[in-house]
Amino acid sequence: MNMPDKNFYSNRGEMALDRETLLQMQRRMLRIRHFDERASKMVKRGQIPGTVHTSIGQEAQVVGACMALGDGDYMSGNHRSHGHPIGKGSPLGPLMAELVGKGTGVCGGKGGSLHLADFAVGSLGESGIVGSSIPIATGAALSAKVLGNGRVSLAFFGDGAANQGCLYEAMNLAGSWDLPVIFLCENNQYALSTPAHTVTSGVIAERAAGFGIAGVRVEDGQDVLAVYDATRTAVERARRGEGPTLIEVVTYRFHEHSEGLRLGTDYRDAAEKEAWLERDPIVLFRQHLVADGVATDAELDALEAEVIAEVDEAVAFTDASPFPDPSVAFADLYTEPTPLRVAATLRGAS
Repeated sequence: MNMPDKNFYSNRGEMALDRETLLQMQRRMLRIRHFDERASKMVKRGQIPGTVHTSIGQEAQVVGACMALGDGDYMSGNHRSHGHPIGKGSPLGPLMAELVGKGTGVCGGKGGSLHLADFAVGSLGESGIVGSSIPIATGAALSAKVLGNGRVSLAFFGDGAANQGCLYEAMNLAGSWDLPVIFLCENNQYALSTPAHTVTSGVIAERAAGFGIAGVRVEDGQDVLAVYDATRTAVERARRGEGPTLIEVVTYRFHEHSEGLRLGTDYRDAAEKEAWLERDPIVLFRQHLVADGVATDAELDALEAEVIAEVDEAVAFTDASPFPDPSVAFADLYTEPTPLRVAATLRGAS
């Protein structure tokens, strides 16, 4: 079906987006879903060492936030972060290779699932240390302000990191210096198996007021457009020099904390989980695209088939890739050349 060249609106008043952007949202959510589903199977088959933490169920908040950023903007993730570089536009092959530890991975096979980074799309990295990437994103925002390059930085963190001191140090500094940074809390309501309401007092987004910065809560984090709108508004504020924003997005992870982790099922109510499964963000957005005349079911089926083929290609790329040579084990530990090394070299030459 040939679609007219126009912008599409929903009846909820979101920012107008063209057809290409809307379909790209669906494509990236599908990439995250099928990538993580394949990674889950590969862990269980012993093809990926250790474990992985999937974003299945949380795709809308990842893609909505990442696509509100510009190509040159920065982003940092957390332990559940295969989806974030995908949401920012990373190709799947090097990401999958990194999970397996292959030399063609985005970090040369040295990072694995918990330490992905893809500077080509502004993904500054992630870490299994809760909250540890928040100061990194804040530092990137400081560099953007000092350099005056107009870039914005976004730090993803979970509800479990919402009580970490580094978050409040970062928000205090960012608020004091009006840094172009967005703190985005992915509130999937469980820190591993601990319900957020049992350890977190009040509403996370309201904590922004204590630092004199903007705060907003997206109640339906399964709505990619709602997340996009909230993040886009924060991005525009940051570019205007109006400082940081704290965004809390309420969402839900469909799988366990990590693949293969046996926690039992008693910490999550079955009816609660079933209700959230009915709010699958990919299904909901597909219905939205069809209802608004953006695409037909047949076109969306074809799009998903393309994504599945991309994941298959990523796995084939990974299978064909070599493991890193032992000789590179100590490469990339330091920035080369260091200023001291340069000075020593110059002294030796004189």
